[in-house]
Amino acid sequence: MFISQAFAQAAGGPAAGGLAGMEQFLPLVLIFVVFYFLLLRPQQQKIKQHKELVAQLRRGDRVVTQGGFIGTINKVVSDTEVIVEIAEGVRVRVVRSAIAEVVSKTEPVAGAAKDEPEAKAEGEPAKVEDKASMLGKLFGKK
Repeated sequence: MFISQAFAQAAGGPAAGGLAGMEQFLPLVLIFVVFYFLLLRPQQQKIKQHKELVAQLRRGDRVVTQGGFIGTINKVVSDTEVIVEIAEGVRVRVVRSAIAEVVSKTEPVAGAAKDEPEAKAEGEPAKVEDKASMLGKLFGKK
């Protein structure tokens, strides 16, 4: 009595082509592309730069840790650890990945990059210098 019959309108079915299904996914694809170029790709580049920075750490570099400590690398222990001097006589062992940035780099050793000018003959002993001259070279004194 009080219930009226509802008649469905004659609605068109799905389109004959497969393009109608793609139209539904197009906004999702566009969102993913924007997400990739604005968030994922820059983050991947930042991670790559940090790995290069950590791989190039060496003794004497002044660094800032993730915790905010500023110090100088005193010793490279292994591929994963370094010892950082954060105050005079205060040394801490730090995981390399915890280094946030390098404030100043040390200059490369002068003899390390170049070949020795004089070739050594086989069996010739290596040149031995006294400790005072070695320390003078290390700390830049003559």
